[in-house]
Amino acid sequence: MLTKEISQQYIRILKEELIPAMGCTEPISIAYAAAKARATLGETAVKGELSVSGNIVKNAKSVTVPHTGGLRGIASAFAAGLVAGRAEAELEVLSEVDDKQVAEIKRVRDSFPLETRTPDDARTFDIGVTLYSQNHVSYVRIADTHTNIVCVKLDGKTLFEKPLEKQAQKTDRSILNVDDIYEFAQTVDVEEVRETLDRQIDYNMAIAEEGLNHDYGANVGKVLLRTYQPDIKITARAYAAAASDARMNGCELPVIINSGSGNQGITASVPVVVYARGLHMSKEKLLRALCVSNLVTVHLKSGIGTLSAYCGVVSAGAGAACGVAYLLGGGKKEIAHTLVNALAIDSGIICDGAKASCAAKIATAVESGLLGLNMYYNGNQFYAGDGIVKKGVENTIKSVSRLAHKGMKETDKEIIRIMLETE
Repeated sequence: MLTKEISQQYIRILKEELIPAMGCTEPISIAYAAAKARATLGETAVKGELSVSGNIVKNAKSVTVPHTGGLRGIASAFAAGLVAGRAEAELEVLSEVDDKQVAEIKRVRDSFPLETRTPDDARTFDIGVTLYSQNHVSYVRIADTHTNIVCVKLDGKTLFEKPLEKQAQKTDRSILNVDDIYEFAQTVDVEEVRETLDRQIDYNMAIAEEGLNHDYGANVGKVLLRTYQPDIKITARAYAAAASDARMNGCELPVIINSGSGNQGITASVPVVVYARGLHMSKEKLLRALCVSNLVTVHLKSGIGTLSAYCGVVSAGAGAACGVAYLLGGGKKEIAHTLVNALAIDSGIICDGAKASCAAKIATAVESGLLGLNMYYNGNQFYAGDGIVKKGVENTIKSVSRLAHKGMKETDKEIIRIMLETE
């Protein structure tokens, strides 16, 4: 039952999750760690060491880092943070970089002595930066989530440390469930979420427009609009894909993330906005639908974890379809069946890192979500026993969490091994 206290917790979850980030969040986290280590050092660094987990390598090696003149990869992210990062800005660490600094970032990337390693005992999300000056040594470690600094040292002396399992104080995500998410969307005072959701609409639609108006990556969004008869389903997919086209390929516009991911934030929001505008829905209805899409996405991702071999936009595409179901007048039953159908369709998509093809995966995830929605509205659904589908939406969500978090661990390792091969 949705109490006033739980409703307030849901509002806090939205505010905690829907925050701005510039660029793909894994390389940005590297830049953040480097900027924090530089600030701690207090002197010009002459060499450095970077320790990253395999999943960080996977998600940072192929993506363009914003405000670097088109540079890609781990060393570029490190150099950008070292040269121009503002640690206090966290995931917007590279939001203020001038032309002179862009040139310096390239010089540092090419010449700064940096030893990079991937330790076997690293956590799934793990970044450690050590910087050396003539007189001092600084160390910063981020673990488990993108801004979760767990250790800061200067000359071996610990300035800050917290247990690895302890996150920054966040609202308990285990309170999320589909029934209460629907009730929350129905009853919340939209003024309490308007600022958070308006910012998501503005930021994520702006980068979608940018992706459609210019050439980025594989131009998946443009291909969709040029190739298929345009309708609202194609437009929703195209706008979401175009936002990722831009984001994965160096666009310097920020996005509002969901569950630590810009692509997930885009996928959970842009299709819902496109549908609301195309169907001439009220702004209030759109905001309530975004509550559904974002919270369903967070609910799904909570059991999966920040990084895994399971593509995160699958969850966000399913969440977006639930938001569209709400726009169309769907209640608990319609949202639950849409979600189960969507998860049954595309839960096998792997995450092989952040790069141009993420845009195509977003288009696929949105398509699967909308297919799941239309299946149910046409009297069709998947049933318990159909593969990983269980009786009840929450049990199906648990199945997906188990598949992604436990079952795909070895898959994740193999993906990383394949990506690190030179040929």
